[in-house]
This record gives sequence, C-alpha cells and structure tokens, in this order.
Amino acid sequence: MSEKKNGIDKGLIRDLANILNDTDLTEIEVEQDDLRIRVSRAGAMQYVQAPIAAGPAFAQAPAPAAVAAPVVAAPPDNKNAVTAPMVGTVYLSPAPGARPFVEVGATVKEGQTLLIIEAMKTMNQIPSPRSGKVTEILVNDAQPVEYGQSLVVIE
Repeated sequence: MSEKKNGIDKGLIRDLANILNDTDLTEIEVEQDDLRIRVSRAGAMQYVQAPIAAGPAFAQAPAPAAVAAPVVAAPPDNKNAVTAPMVGTVYLSPAPGARPFVEVGATVKEGQTLLIIEAMKTMNQIPSPRSGKVTEILVNDAQPVEYGQSLVVIE
C-alpha cells in the first residue's frame, strides 16, 4: 500500500526514482488523469496537477511557445579529455568573480584542481589526472554537466 500525503503518491515517486537509479535515464515523467509527476537527476522532483485536455479540444488549443534548449555540439572523443566524474554544475573558479583555476595555455600538474562540480550542494574539486598543457576548456562557468562529459583537454 503506497503512502499518500496531500494527494501525492510517495510510493510512486520512490518507484520512479528507483527506475532512474537502475537505468541510464536522467528524467522520467508519468501522467495519469490530472496528475503529472516528473523525476529528474538534473534537478528537483516536480509535482504538477493540472487539467489535461484530450481529444479535439486539445488539438484546437494554441500550442505554448516552445523554449529551445541551447544546442551544444559534442566535441569529438578525445583521449586527452578530462571527463566529469559526476552529474552537477561546473564552476571554473573558486568563487564568483575570482580568477579561474586554469586557463587555455596553462601548464598543470597532476593533482592540481581544474574546476569544481557542485553536486547535491557539495563542492567537489576535480583534480588533473596528469601533468600537461590545457589546450581546451569545453564547458562554461555554471553550466550543468553529465557524468562522462568532456570538461578540459590536457595535452
């Protein structure tokens, strides 16, 4: 029997979260009657209860303006790229307005902090896996990143 509080089925939300953990999905959304639940790794869970139009009335309703997500071309696989060890938000400097940890052209040493990834309100320093020269920085400050995404290229 699932727990319900204020009409929210916590058991269903737990089941959806478990599906995310068991698969490579980053988001899942379920719609039933006038209830819509979306669970996402990238952000907080959302609960939306709204009437859902069906049939011809839905087809006649004006479509909401689409918000286009920025399209970022994935760089070609590079064996020298340092990849994100987790999902989170990347920061290139230790504090807003501070000098970045590294810049293109800089020489880094193994273990030197390249950037920070914030995950679950924890700031995780990402160290350089090797010494070398930074030839590319593939992310922007405060950009969300996925696990395995290329961040910095060190030659």
